[in-house]
Amino acid sequence: MGEFRRIKRELAYQGTIMKIYKDYVEVNGHEAVWDFFHHNGGAAVVPVTKEGKILMVRQYRNAIDRYTLEIPAGAFDTANESGAECVARELEEETGYKAGKIEWLITSRSMVAFCNEKVEIFVATDLIPSKQHLDEEESIELEEYTIEELKEKIFRGEIEDSKTVAGLMAYAVKYT
Repeated sequence: MGEFRRIKRELAYQGTIMKIYKDYVEVNGHEAVWDFFHHNGGAAVVPVTKEGKILMVRQYRNAIDRYTLEIPAGAFDTANESGAECVARELEEETGYKAGKIEWLITSRSMVAFCNEKVEIFVATDLIPSKQHLDEEESIELEEYTIEELKEKIFRGEIEDSKTVAGLMAYAVKYT
């Protein structure tokens, strides 16, 4: 294994959800400059109805300039918010349902080469109708699918979001 030592980290840009740094790293005796994106992380949830269908949210994503079909998710509100607290809040905000039961499923890191974002993924069951509470910049449509329909969408390239693919496939392996 090689030898790595960070020499210096400089903040290059601070946005609303992430900070971008320029890292100076010694790699096997040579200096390299690497980008590092810091993200506070978040949580996502696979919400399963009593009929066994999965609630999905369709929303616009500016980074890829299109609508996507995803599991509900969101960033941590505070540094000490737990993943279960985050998904309980996001589930109700985005879908209008509360969960009677929330169980940890997996943890996903989608871009480990340059970003430390960590997404804890849970399964929510015993769903209780409540009220959707969207942020003013959000526009979300709620849709229901079977896990088989969602797996087909993944393999047709209709679902590409990494937390969604990871969460749905882990759910399919563990629960179906």
